[in-house]
Amino acid sequence: MPVSTPLTPISPDAAVVVAARRTAIASVGRAFADQSVEDLTAPVLRALLADLGPRAPHVGDVLIGNCTGPGGDIARIAALQAGLGVDVPGVTVDRQCASGLEAIRLGAALVTAGGPLLVLAGGAESASTSPRPERARFAPEPYADPDMGPAADALAERLGISRERQDAYAVRSHRLAAAARDRGAYAKEIVSVGPVVDDDRPRTTLTESRLAGFRPAFSRQGTVTAGNSCGVSDGAAAVAIVSERTRAILGIPGLAVVGSAVAGVDPALPGLGPVPAVEAALERAGCRLDDVGQLEITEAFAAQVLACTDAWGLDPVAGVGATQVCPDGGAIALGHPWGASGALLVVRLFGSMVREHGPRLGVTTCAVGGGQGVAMVWQRVG
Repeated sequence: MPVSTPLTPISPDAAVVVAARRTAIASVGRAFADQSVEDLTAPVLRALLADLGPRAPHVGDVLIGNCTGPGGDIARIAALQAGLGVDVPGVTVDRQCASGLEAIRLGAALVTAGGPLLVLAGGAESASTSPRPERARFAPEPYADPDMGPAADALAERLGISRERQDAYAVRSHRLAAAARDRGAYAKEIVSVGPVVDDDRPRTTLTESRLAGFRPAFSRQGTVTAGNSCGVSDGAAAVAIVSERTRAILGIPGLAVVGSAVAGVDPALPGLGPVPAVEAALERAGCRLDDVGQLEITEAFAAQVLACTDAWGLDPVAGVGATQVCPDGGAIALGHPWGASGALLVVRLFGSMVREHGPRLGVTTCAVGGGQGVAMVWQRVG
């Protein structure tokens, strides 16, 4: 897509992602059923340093997003387990489903502020081993505090997003994810954990007529089903962040942060959080959505994604912005390991924009339970 707005000049102090890795994404209770969240995170951290090689600066900090436990400082434990050394600190971040993206946003801010020369940041979730019997509150009284599924149903009803469009988007996600897997795009970003090297959810046989047979998941008259929603999953993802000055010395390409934002919306309709967050991040980056070649949004529910794309004037189901929005599929096909999902978006964007020399500008964004949105704008450099 041609860029109509001039590209942002990259400051030597700008934060740049220069390596990006993840585990496979496994459905809860399956391939990673016995792996702790640290067991999933440590191999990814080691892989990032291996990708950078011996010229990599010393790791100054590790930031890992997580939602459901087991509590404690997961980032520090994973850093030690990865063999990074006792002098490498770590901090764990919780912004619910955007925890991994928030960890990357904070890590980028540390680098830009002149802190560590190298930060490893991302997210991880082991729903299989989480000790929490139920989720924590998203919002206090008198605010609404819906689970994300009923909230997606309410959003679809409020905005008139049909069951047919939701099912069509879900089929699209699986089709695109399977195509990306088959061309080897995912293999370049996946770190093996034991024998597990492949995502277990993408389906090539899924059709809209088959999805039409699924019952509503949250209310009798609802349109959100298990088929047009993400799966609960286990996995981890992380990136290596340095300054543009350091990236140039290393002589490798990367993704520079050119804008980021967090926004709040009504806790009753949390799926709309990405809308103001993306708009604010684009304004800070000095560009427009038309300039963005790839927009990665966590596909928690097809209804939620379509609510956001409708607000942006896009319709990936009808082909408007189809090459922009999650062109390699997303969480509906791959799964949604909550704390890791935001970081997964950056890993995929890195694969497409850097490894495959794709678009020059990209966006990553997540909706957050309790009514928040997080967004980051990225520019390919090098």
